[in-house]
Amino acid sequence: MIFVFGSNEAGIHGAGAARFALNRKGAVWKKGIGHHGQSYAIPTKDRNIKTLDLISIEKYVGQFNDFARKHPNMEFQVTQIGCGLAGLNPKDIARMFVNSPDNCLFDSAWEPLFKEYMVEKRYWGTFP
Repeated sequence: MIFVFGSNEAGIHGAGAARFALNRKGAVWKKGIGHHGQSYAIPTKDRNIKTLDLISIEKYVGQFNDFARKHPNMEFQVTQIGCGLAGLNPKDIARMFVNSPDNCLFDSAWEPLFKEYMVEKRYWGTFP
């Protein structure tokens, strides 16, 4: 299972899910975008650790969705990216994953949001 977490473009994985990915899932220091080890970094902050605008984040989510579609043999454990330290609204972020492929499993905290969008998703639990 590939652990999908919110990162920053500088790849400074210092706290939260990013720190977990660095310590346990093969994320690489100073690599803030993409697949590394058993992790996939989606930036929600820029190189200066400032929260990105939703359009920029949506571009990165689109890149992730493309990667997940091209790797149907992998399963992706998607955390609530951007909803912790970046301070973004979970509804805004969950909307970006509405068209994610079936090999993506989501934090169960997003289940009510996906139901609101009338899409069926699979869930894995929640990240502390």
